[in-house]
Amino acid sequence: MSEKNKKPKMSGGTVSAVILGCLGLISIAATLISVSFGVDPKTVLTAAVIFYAAVVAVFVVIWIVNMVKNSRRLEVNESVFGNITLSFIQKLYMPVVICSDNGRVIWYNTALSSKFNSRGVLYGKYIDNICDATIERIIKEDEKFGVEVHFNSEVVAAGSVEETYIAKGFDIELGGKHYYMALFTDITELKSLYMKIEQDDTVIACAVIDNIDELSQYVKGTYTSAFDSVEKILRRHVEQNGGVLQNYGNNRFLMIFRAEDLEKFEADRFSMLDEVREIYVGESTMPVTISIGVAKIKGSLLEKEKTAQAALDMALQRGGDQVAVKTAEGIDYYGGKTKAVQKRSKVRSRVIANELIMLIEKSENVIVMGHRFADFDAFASCVAIARIAKFKGVRAYVVCDRSDKNLAGCFAMLEKSGEDYNGMFVDKVEAQDLVRSETLAVVTDVNNISICEAPDIVNTAKNVVIIDHHRKTAEFNIKPNIVYIEPSASSASELVSEFLEHLLPQGALPKAEADLLYAGIMLDTKKFTHNVGTRTFSSALYLRTENANPLAAEALFKIGLKDFVSEAQFESNVVIYKSVIAIALNENEMKSSLVRINAAKAADRMLSVNGVLAAFAICKSGDNVHISARSDGKINVQRILEKLGGGGHFDSAGVQLGDMTTQQVLMKLRAAIDEYFDENT
Repeated sequence: MSEKNKKPKMSGGTVSAVILGCLGLISIAATLISVSFGVDPKTVLTAAVIFYAAVVAVFVVIWIVNMVKNSRRLEVNESVFGNITLSFIQKLYMPVVICSDNGRVIWYNTALSSKFNSRGVLYGKYIDNICDATIERIIKEDEKFGVEVHFNSEVVAAGSVEETYIAKGFDIELGGKHYYMALFTDITELKSLYMKIEQDDTVIACAVIDNIDELSQYVKGTYTSAFDSVEKILRRHVEQNGGVLQNYGNNRFLMIFRAEDLEKFEADRFSMLDEVREIYVGESTMPVTISIGVAKIKGSLLEKEKTAQAALDMALQRGGDQVAVKTAEGIDYYGGKTKAVQKRSKVRSRVIANELIMLIEKSENVIVMGHRFADFDAFASCVAIARIAKFKGVRAYVVCDRSDKNLAGCFAMLEKSGEDYNGMFVDKVEAQDLVRSETLAVVTDVNNISICEAPDIVNTAKNVVIIDHHRKTAEFNIKPNIVYIEPSASSASELVSEFLEHLLPQGALPKAEADLLYAGIMLDTKKFTHNVGTRTFSSALYLRTENANPLAAEALFKIGLKDFVSEAQFESNVVIYKSVIAIALNENEMKSSLVRINAAKAADRMLSVNGVLAAFAICKSGDNVHISARSDGKINVQRILEKLGGGGHFDSAGVQLGDMTTQQVLMKLRAAIDEYFDENT
């Protein structure tokens, strides 16, 4: 109805004003009549009042009649509206259910009953008896989009296809009572279409032959034949799934396939790695290996290609012979069944050394650190970087724990050398005050920033360099200026010794520092018997020319009687697990800083037992439980301890777990070993 056709409504105040006005007019009219015609004013007034009362009575009767009519019309409208609403919901194609305030079903429409065997199957049941969500979750969890649910298979009619719904909940107040109503929107088709799009999404992968430099040492024709064999294997796996393989030079490959095909590759754990590993060049016993980086992310093709390259770098920095699949949640790894092949060429070492020098020259100062609870390798490599900075005239500081008994022999050796180390060694609190706008932070012997000596300084410094020989376990939260991770190297001391050989004049390295570096290499190679390559001996030869004394380095390994007894305690509690793995458990809580070294030595000794392919030593160290792992090269202990949050090398790894007992850690270790064997059977 338009505004001009709407009838005006009078309020009670308006009616009263009208009545009073009429009484006033009647009084005035009665007075005028009595004066004009000489009639008694009382008579005229009485007649007027009687007439007016009759008129008012008529109006009142009409008003009451209209009120009754309007009331009946309202009741009729409400009844009609209620019937229409109920009929609409009953015939609605969307399933609807109404629950009482305690969540029991009291009514549901035809669309919902058609999903079940019996029409009366739902009455009196809770809504979570028919779908995988409670009414509280449907009402509260997602007010805007609703909750994704499925009807329970136990109550769905036989032969029905599993469907997916979005449930949206509403509160209802009726007659002073509280009810819940849920509407179910079928998104099965939409979900199927979305999954189809997901499966058809383009995945980009980059692959490279790991040991290309070493293979090229052989006859050119033989090497070319091996390369062709690798390409044939990759092409067969990719093309049989409808993908594309492109060789874009320098022994690198680009692979493009669907996300659905990636699931197949992951299901067989990238068996192409094993096939490539069967290829040998000439008379060599070294197999050909490849590394692959896969981008399983959303985004443009350019973003996927860059992500695939980053994943490939990750695979190479972990030692190669593996696949790194980068997703939005993290990185998954497959393979890693062979040890990293040590590189013969020092070209990359020289390039990194020159880049490091350029960064040092532009810095106000250099802050160097290793991992917490530093060993000889970490400490010696830090001192070597400080030596390079001092050679370039830049002030350098080494962040370390000067109260660590494990480093007492190192400090004593430096003090006796006669060199000036005044102010070089600082703790992490003192180092905070040394950070400047152009500070360079160098981290050695560790690539996990969270376990270095002072993570806050690394995250604060403008320029960061990471030098390590352990396999990379995770991506960096920061973007370092230089990342030099060489898993094939024996130690960080080996890597920085190559820097010193290239950057310092002959005779510029103090004897004490050469002894420390020699001790660092001895520690990580078990005195040149483990994980040793030609470059390891080359670094040792350089240190010997700088007057390093093997006997002086050997003296650092001497221990006290208490630690000697601690080592023996590991050997008194050894079990063999899965016939080839030795596990030693020392449940006595140790306060000595050497307990982790004792555990590592115990793991080394257990490898000398016939039939043992890998060894784990577990001990309590303060508030943490420490595991040292060693392998003879047939079992990847790094992959096992990565499952517990640790890392290291293929044949040497470690982890620390807090808030757990040694028995709990033992159970977790066994579970990780079981999982590793299941993956590599």
